[in-house]
Amino acid sequence: MAELVIKLPDIGEGVAEAELVEWQVQVGDLVREDDTLAAVMTDKATVEIPSPRDGTVAWLGAEVGEKIAVGAPLARLTVAGEADADAESAGEESAAEPPAQEQEPEAADASAAPSPSEPQPAAKQPAAKVRSQEAGVEPPASARAGPAFAGSALPRPEGERPLASPAVRLRAREAGIDLRQVQGTGPAGRITHEDLDAFTKGGIAPGRLQRRTEVEEIRIIGLRRRIAERMTLAKDRIAHITYVEEVDVTALEELRGKLNAEDSHGLRLTILPFLIRALVRAVEEQPLVNALYDDEAGILHRHSAVHVGIATQTPGGLMVPVVRHAEARGLRDCAEELARVTSAARDGSARQEELTGSTITITSLGALGGIMSTPIINHPEVAIVGVNKIALRPHWDGQGFVPRKMMNLSSSFDHRVIDGWNAATFVQRLKTLLETPAMLFMEAQ
Repeated sequence: MAELVIKLPDIGEGVAEAELVEWQVQVGDLVREDDTLAAVMTDKATVEIPSPRDGTVAWLGAEVGEKIAVGAPLARLTVAGEADADAESAGEESAAEPPAQEQEPEAADASAAPSPSEPQPAAKQPAAKVRSQEAGVEPPASARAGPAFAGSALPRPEGERPLASPAVRLRAREAGIDLRQVQGTGPAGRITHEDLDAFTKGGIAPGRLQRRTEVEEIRIIGLRRRIAERMTLAKDRIAHITYVEEVDVTALEELRGKLNAEDSHGLRLTILPFLIRALVRAVEEQPLVNALYDDEAGILHRHSAVHVGIATQTPGGLMVPVVRHAEARGLRDCAEELARVTSAARDGSARQEELTGSTITITSLGALGGIMSTPIINHPEVAIVGVNKIALRPHWDGQGFVPRKMMNLSSSFDHRVIDGWNAATFVQRLKTLLETPAMLFMEAQ
């Protein structure tokens, strides 16, 4: 028998390290060649690491959430025979025994049987739940087995004072327990600490509220940690300015309804393809907002191509798939590509190039309501356009109030490179295009 050391392979694109997001095996598991051992994440791509050989898992080198350098040992397998040259050249190496620095010399004989009291990096670590009890101790068996549960307790008549010591009364008050609902097992029906323990474990009387003391610890790993890191980077580096404007989308909604009615078997148009078309037209007049700012080098990269990122909620968290070259797409083409990339992001099939490279982003919380929002810019972009809910509101037309379908645009800009005048001019252009949708289909003059 021999040990095969499996190292984290070079995932490509200049990646130097990856985060371990999942173990699919544990020490002692039998695995076959090509079985998945672990999943690691780099940027927004999750990569599965397969087993190169049949064998038994002997050691796992990291815990979920840790970052591992490319080429660092990831796991060890016990395999039959000797490791062949092909396995070693692929990033694994054979070892008759673990490296000396990973094994105490005086404990070499016992290294295969670690103490159960010590935390093992090989084990899966589920989200831990931390519970605290007011009592601080487990109630005695007599109390757990006794009849003093809420279901068997009869509420005392109004005004009758339960028999209990001052310490029991203080504890019940701090725990939010009505002693009239607790059946006492002490002399003359006196309520004891054991009665409170049993009442707490057995439940509470109908209609009573109870303080909750459970705390759940959730490790922020994988995509959620990537989102946290990018949001922190954006807020730390970018000087945000948010501009909110009200837009009358009555005419746009009428047009959208007619187009959907005429093509009842095709893709249903949402407001987003119209907004993408409006973005393309608006950045022609304000090209600074369609740019990426390298703040370390002090260079603003102004793009002629309009690659629109679409903030999309997925089961794993927020992702930003990209509608590329929106400037070369018509309305239906925008809608189809938008549906394709957002669907791929949600089901996990999106490729790396479909999740990177945006030059300006749209975020929409319209279906959830809200008058306005303060969207965070997708670094290193310099602008993001937020869509709020369409609502029927009274609108003054100069002679009287008329019902109109109104929507707010909440847009944030990087104030280091975008002045307030440019931001306002850009949003006002969007407003004009959306309020007069025929302009979206006119050729630029």
